[in-house]
Amino acid sequence: MSVPTVIVHRDAEVLAQAVAARLITRLVDTQAARGSAHLVLTGGGIGIATLAALAATPARDAIDWRSLDIWWGDERFRPSGDPERNETGAREALLDHVDVDPGRVHPMPGSDSGLTPEEAAEAYAAELAAAARPEDHGPVPSFDVLLLGIGPDAHVASLFPGQPAVYEEDRPVVAVHGAPKPPPTRLSLTFPAIQAAREVWVIAAGAEKAQAVWLALSGAGPYQVPAAAARGRQRTMFLLDRAAAAKIPPSLGRIASP
Repeated sequence: MSVPTVIVHRDAEVLAQAVAARLITRLVDTQAARGSAHLVLTGGGIGIATLAALAATPARDAIDWRSLDIWWGDERFRPSGDPERNETGAREALLDHVDVDPGRVHPMPGSDSGLTPEEAAEAYAAELAAAARPEDHGPVPSFDVLLLGIGPDAHVASLFPGQPAVYEEDRPVVAVHGAPKPPPTRLSLTFPAIQAAREVWVIAAGAEKAQAVWLALSGAGPYQVPAAAARGRQRTMFLLDRAAAAKIPPSLGRIASP
């Protein structure tokens, strides 16, 4: 796994704009090299703000949206269109405003799918496996960029400290029950799926995230600090605002951006 790089921006608004600009560059370069790309989206305040910033910039048109596969790292097990779903926020902020190929947008099943949470996790795992190529690392595509938020408890996706999902080593997607923040039932990628990504970008804004960010970068164990296992095969970035970076000591290689 790659060693994290830390990049700090002035505030949450600048952070969202900077991540959007960085994402455009990465996807354009990937599509130029391979013809298509795989992107994993996240929810949360800064995650959705990043998608809105991407939608607002004319540079978004440099991306070939029809040649982009879009996945989610986790989802609340609620009906399609429910405002609590990450998919709903992503569609409103970005996907409804760009020319995506509907067949290449891969939302996790909702509670109105007719599937149990366990069946929904298996169905999403099968969809990931169908998109994986022989050169990929395991039963998921080698995601080009996997975006993650981080909670004040250091959870990423819906992998919460000490819960069964953080111990999963075989399945790429699991159902999560009894999540400590509502709604309690969710679907989530697991560490093996996250770590199959070429690049993992952890995005955090706000002073309430500072302790979790510090723990994630300080060598803490992943079962109690899930963000400590948020690592990409080729690159890992912690993209932060100043408040979220406040507890990072210089010895951890903090890189301050303009």
